[in-house]
Amino acid sequence: QVQLVESGGGLAQPGGSLRLSCAASGSIFRINAAGWHRQAPGKERELVAAITRDDTTTYEDSVKGRFTISRDKAKNTVYLQMNSLKPEDTAVYYCNARIILTPWSVEMAYWGKGTLVTVSS
Repeated sequence: QVQLVESGGGLAQPGGSLRLSCAASGSIFRINAAGWHRQAPGKERELVAAITRDDTTTYEDSVKGRFTISRDKAKNTVYLQMNSLKPEDTAVYYCNARIILTPWSVEMAYWGKGTLVTVSS
């Protein structure tokens, strides 16, 4: 069974950096599109960065210029490089990906369980 496994969360100081990874475990054909979402306490989940099948990227306004989404297609892994972190970036970060399991499969959406990012001095 395919799962998305996030890693790389933790505690960072304001102005610091973290790199999140989202790896698809199990056998898949390819990841089409993917995105990183976050949910802060008491707030709704929001999309912060997305990457399409042709590697076009988009970002939520508050993270533009600070966060970078990328992927390694050979490793079926999506990354979120977070620089110049701010306390308001504190949240649980979730990976979402639209995956094709075999060349004959339809695309399906998967979610990871989330990884906590805390930005505090």
